[in-house]
Amino acid sequence: MEIPLLKVGDILTLKKSHPCGCDKFEILRLGSDIKIKCTSCAKALDIPREKLEKRIKFIN
Repeated sequence: MEIPLLKVGDILTLKKSHPCGCDKFEILRLGSDIKIKCTSCAKALDIPREKLEKRIKFIN
């Protein structure tokens, strides 16, 4: 499996959408936990890198 190259500012389309209905998230911070922000409601989430990498559908 290929490891995705992630950068701060990338917009991710995830397989699972946020409760607000949007499936696009912006990367705010990288590390073992990645901080992402919903592009619709601006709610920020911390998610473990492994879990996020499995949920990525597309990187814009």
